[in-house]
Amino acid sequence: MTVEERLYKLEGIVEGVMAVLPDRVSALEARMDLLRQEVKAEIAGLRQEVRAEVGGLRQEMEEKFNGLRQEVRAEVAGLRHEMEEKFNGLRQEVKAEIGGLRQEVKAEINTAFNKAMLYFTAIAVVLGVLTLFR
Repeated sequence: MTVEERLYKLEGIVEGVMAVLPDRVSALEARMDLLRQEVKAEIAGLRQEVRAEVGGLRQEMEEKFNGLRQEVRAEVAGLRHEMEEKFNGLRQEVKAEIGGLRQEVKAEINTAFNKAMLYFTAIAVVLGVLTLFR
């Protein structure tokens, strides 16, 4: 085969490829557009699924948080009540102790007053007797 024949044959092949190529490129572009649309639709669907999942998780976390909040409030209320009871008990004990000490102090004061009265009476008697002997 000569160079001209080869060149002629090669031109035929190139013309055949050039004739088919635009159709194939158009088909490939159309297929790429379809794939692009499918990918976009898939991404949109995944985005919706993720949003729904995140919303569900958010709701679940809020419920758990609210439950914990209620538990903590109940525990604090219980502790507050327990502390108030202990405080009131201590207050009663202190009042009773103060009352007892008050009675003891009154008794001591009365005893001291009675002794002072006896001493003053004794002094008065001694002064009275001294006055009589003078």
